[in-house]
Amino acid sequence: MTRFIIIIFLLLFSIKASASYILIPMDAESQKEHLKAYGITYWVLEKQQKVKWLLNYRGGSFLMPDSPEIQKECQIRGVSFEVISDSKTEQILTDISSPSKNMDAVVLEKAPKVAVYSPKGNLPWDDAVTMVLTYAEIPYTVIYDEEVLGDQLILYDWLHLHHEDFTGQYGKFYRAYRSAPWYIEEKNKAEALATKLGFNKVSDEKLAVAEKIRDYVIGGGFMFAMCSATDSFDIALSAAGLDICEPMFDGDPSEPNYQSKIDYNKTFAFKDFILERSPMVYEFSSIDMTEKRKVSKESDYFTLMDYSAKWDPIPTMLCQNHTSLVKGFMGQTTAFDSDEIKANVLVMGENKTNGEARYIHGIKGKGFFTFYGGHDPEDYQHRVGDAPTELALHPKSPGYRLILNNVLFPAAKKKKQRT
Repeated sequence: MTRFIIIIFLLLFSIKASASYILIPMDAESQKEHLKAYGITYWVLEKQQKVKWLLNYRGGSFLMPDSPEIQKECQIRGVSFEVISDSKTEQILTDISSPSKNMDAVVLEKAPKVAVYSPKGNLPWDDAVTMVLTYAEIPYTVIYDEEVLGDQLILYDWLHLHHEDFTGQYGKFYRAYRSAPWYIEEKNKAEALATKLGFNKVSDEKLAVAEKIRDYVIGGGFMFAMCSATDSFDIALSAAGLDICEPMFDGDPSEPNYQSKIDYNKTFAFKDFILERSPMVYEFSSIDMTEKRKVSKESDYFTLMDYSAKWDPIPTMLCQNHTSLVKGFMGQTTAFDSDEIKANVLVMGENKTNGEARYIHGIKGKGFFTFYGGHDPEDYQHRVGDAPTELALHPKSPGYRLILNNVLFPAAKKKKQRT
């Protein structure tokens, strides 16, 4: 009997010792497909399995239950992974939980439903977010003004604002492209849509859309915006009730002295900015640093902030990377003037010597927003009509990782933020 009990004990011990997990490392050396690793994590969440995001552990690695199905999917997508024992897993989690280590393990519970706010036609530029979602194989739904005004935002956990102009000035492309067929077509389509939706002007319709998005965030949604969708969104909210468009945009003069009537209390992130009045200048306001910055392409980098993983898990999640130094990239809105950012907004990435913020985050009501300057993290100066970036050539891109951090953020089991 004693021998039988010993055998059973050893058998159980052996089973426990052989139990395993999959670790998807995210450090520079171990992972060959950083971007697709997020897609694997999303895919596992879709299977209703939980994942632990190991903040600051080997570049922000992912820990999930082992299964032949997950291993096969990693192999198919080319994602590097390690199978580790139950005892090794416990050792890693114990190490992470130590008060002396700036690490934490955040549980990801549910795959967020992703929406991309974008025109459904073919525009002469590409969007970094839709490209990386496609590359990472994370599903998303394209929505636009009709869906937003039809209160469909409540169906989604995460909303990305495509390269967009919420002010009704058609991206300030007037000087360079006013005779281009695509510009004329887009202007006609925007005016027709505004009329269809019951608005007299495109600027009025875009303001209504911006206000719906604002309410979505206040109600608990997560909004991520890049390039001109960042500052034009805040400008539209601040100019509610004002005509800031010149005649070539909406057919009548702008309101006299409109600058003095801007209400900065209505914005998410920016304050004290001066609007660019001239339609011949490819710029919305003083928020953007594109024309003010003095930095060469070779030295254009920004630094990610270092937060306490245990005390500030939200910005820590959003800054997970295999490097703290990210190469810069331009856009219509390249970076944000640090002096024009509200005090309650976190600057998570900055070029301090140039006085500019590249990556910022804030809370609005029950929801969150992140603004990311620039157009394409792997195309330094993307121009209208340029070919899209081939992400297979940049599978370890730190700039694109920041986008995907934001996609996974709504999946996290919420902890009370202590800042």
